[in-house]
Amino acid sequence: MNFQRLALIGCGLMGGSFALALREAGLVQTIAGFSASEKTRQRALELKVIDQACNSVAEAVQGADLVLLAVPVGAMQASFAAMRDVLPANALLMDVGSTKCDVIAAAQAALGERLSCFVPAHPIAGKEVAGIEHAEASLYKERRTILTPLPKTSIHRMQAAHDVWAAMGSHVSTMTPEAHDATFAAVSHLPHMLAFAAVNALTAQPQGAAFLEMAGPGFRDFSRIAASDASVWRDILSANHVEVLAQVAHFRTALDQFENALKQGDNAALQQLIQQASDVRSAWTLQAGNACNKASED
Repeated sequence: MNFQRLALIGCGLMGGSFALALREAGLVQTIAGFSASEKTRQRALELKVIDQACNSVAEAVQGADLVLLAVPVGAMQASFAAMRDVLPANALLMDVGSTKCDVIAAAQAALGERLSCFVPAHPIAGKEVAGIEHAEASLYKERRTILTPLPKTSIHRMQAAHDVWAAMGSHVSTMTPEAHDATFAAVSHLPHMLAFAAVNALTAQPQGAAFLEMAGPGFRDFSRIAASDASVWRDILSANHVEVLAQVAHFRTALDQFENALKQGDNAALQQLIQQASDVRSAWTLQAGNACNKASED
């Protein structure tokens, strides 16, 4: 497995780390990169993450046998449309989006006959800081990457996608797009939204700033993911809003149970609710490939 040209669409943390990892593994000859910001493109060139800074998606994709789309999910369809007419028929096209049903719908609407090139992917990796300066070849090592193939995805392309991520040290799993979005609404998207809401609720109070000064490790650990990129998470929550709202309903039911126990002074019920959560959390461990320390893309 060796690629002649990687077209990197989105020269940020995720895309830059993919390029560095692929280069370190000796799997690519040339890396062409495009980002909407010329400054970002030039910085990626200066840091030697890419070999060629391109002025458009089409310029980067021209002649590429591997394409990684590492842009916010809201920008996916425009990117697919921009590459459709120049994407080689034998190319492997992947993304790193945190939602999959909407990305697949965007690909189906924009890629035309080149849809067969596309293998949707979601690497469960990132950092609390964004930008090409923070890209590193080890970002995907010992992390999980989920592939959500389309019904007509060929075995050949599926195997190639698996091999690319595995070569970077990632543990590769396969899910349906629907199962992916439901799962990550529960274990990632809702928790992020709750962290955002909790921080906002604190700081909206007249004494919020004073309260925040007294916060300790518990607040630090709980609120870590609230430091995530606003535009990225706006797109994720919006794109997966149906599944996120379903999880909000489950959370509201659980919160109501705590509220009722407090209102009624029912300490036995309160302890039972806490113990139930404590037992589940104590028994839970990160599965191989899932461990990560980040706020940007859990």
